[in-house]
Amino acid sequence: MIIVLWLALCAVLGLTVGYVLVALLLGVCAYLGMQLIYAYQLHRWLLSDRIEPSDGFGAWQEIYTELYRLKQRNRKRKKRLKSIVHEFQASTAALPDGAVVLDSQGRIVWFNDAAGALIALRSPQDLGQRLANLLRHPKVSGYLASDTEIGELEIPSPVNEDDTVLLRLIPYGNNQRLMIARDISEQKRLEHTRRDFVANASHELRTPLTVLRGYLEMMEEEAVEAGALESWHAPIREMGEQSRRMNRIIESLLKLARLEGEGLQQRQEHVDVPTMIGSLVEDMRRTTAGATQQITIDTEAELGLFGRPGELESVFSNLLSNAVRYTPDEGSIHVRWWREDDAACFAVADTGPGIEAEHIPRLTERFYRVDPGRKSSSGGTGLGLAIVKHCLEHHEGELDIASTPGEGSTFTCRFPAQRALDRRAA
Repeated sequence: MIIVLWLALCAVLGLTVGYVLVALLLGVCAYLGMQLIYAYQLHRWLLSDRIEPSDGFGAWQEIYTELYRLKQRNRKRKKRLKSIVHEFQASTAALPDGAVVLDSQGRIVWFNDAAGALIALRSPQDLGQRLANLLRHPKVSGYLASDTEIGELEIPSPVNEDDTVLLRLIPYGNNQRLMIARDISEQKRLEHTRRDFVANASHELRTPLTVLRGYLEMMEEEAVEAGALESWHAPIREMGEQSRRMNRIIESLLKLARLEGEGLQQRQEHVDVPTMIGSLVEDMRRTTAGATQQITIDTEAELGLFGRPGELESVFSNLLSNAVRYTPDEGSIHVRWWREDDAACFAVADTGPGIEAEHIPRLTERFYRVDPGRKSSSGGTGLGLAIVKHCLEHHEGELDIASTPGEGSTFTCRFPAQRALDRRAA
């Protein structure tokens, strides 16, 4: 409407001077020039927050007004977002743990002061750098590059090699990740102290216990030969049984100490699991010749495992002995070794008393007892499943326990597929 009125005015002026076409041409050029001026003002305004546009004319006035309102809303939104970011950075800066924000390429976007102190990051030099290039450790690159969540990673501290830092990645947002770094040096030292104490105490207890066992065995033999009163036989026999049980506990504690301290340094090799299971079952049958449980075996003959033979034997033998110990006479025990899609599995199923669901999460704790039915007099040390847990951790495996009270229990060990070996393929 405005351009029509403008051209009409130009035409009237042209009629007045006798040059209508020239007047119309000059009017169109003036109108286009005005539009270019307004477009240039809009361009400068969008590029700079400091320049305010003059009032437009016609449609430009409405464009300026709406864009001005939009820009004001964006300023308020940006201010709120900036405030949220500042609050987030202030809160994470106060954390005792290090926090590092990584983009989808593993580059550092931001980190707090604790991260700088724990893993030797510098600001602003390290911003935009790949974290894998700054933390020179063989496992860090694979840990950061993995698309799947692989839990936590312990590495020596870049600041002090005697300290240990625990790293954990948390995905969030648009392919971003938050890495938490925690100093666990003191925890590691306490664990090492506890492990040394248990090992040293066990070693110190072994010698006097051996002497006591020897005298008790000698007293038991002499009491029988001398025809001593029957009232002395039971106490001496009970003391002998308890001394033997204490010896088994000490041996188990020493084994746990070795697993915790030296387990990962042991040599790994190809293990013939079916043969090992068969041998353990035969040994179990010989040592429990008076037992009437029925033990059946179902194994894949060609399926082996890459691991530490001593630890694997501990896993299988502890689960087998537990099943024999807690399965009543005339009960049955089924031992199975097979391959699943993503794992190699070993399972021992028994028809024992079963376990209540609330006890299952604590079964691998040291000396944990479920109920009076699993009392110490049954011969267990309370350390067997703790040993199983440590051995499985050294093989990236896990223990699954399924049990129904009054019906029995099934203990299943799952080893990762990359450890399974098919001898036919070899």
